[in-house]
Amino acid sequence: MRVLVSACLLGVPCRYDGGSKPCAQVLALAEEHQMIPFCPEVYGGLPTPRPPAERVGERVLTQAGADVTCAYARGAQAALDIFRLTGCQAALLKARSPSCGAGAIYDGSFQGRLIPGDGVTAALLKAQGIPVATEEDLSSLFAHLDPVP
Repeated sequence: MRVLVSACLLGVPCRYDGGSKPCAQVLALAEEHQMIPFCPEVYGGLPTPRPPAERVGERVLTQAGADVTCAYARGAQAALDIFRLTGCQAALLKARSPSCGAGAIYDGSFQGRLIPGDGVTAALLKAQGIPVATEEDLSSLFAHLDPVP
């Protein structure tokens, strides 16, 4: 099974703070599935590190108020393109991210409060009928997948 995965979950230092969030469960899945690492913010043209950002309605704003929505939209489209070009069958994304969060994202106040919603990339992939999960709920998505031969 080929899976598009947030690169930070595999240990790639591409997060807004220049770090990564390697996840033992995701790394274990990489032994059984082909993981295609991807960072929508980087593909959207944003640097690493970069100012923290959160979704505010349909826009994505940095903590200083800069509108980075276009970069997030470019990254989401690139994620969809790479998903299709590489023959992925699911996406495993970073929870709560303004790009990758699925089901819950920060509320735009930069106070650590969560609201129901999806990041820009997760929303686009879901709208295309693509199965999306985060590292916090991956068992529901991957329980039925066959390992790569």
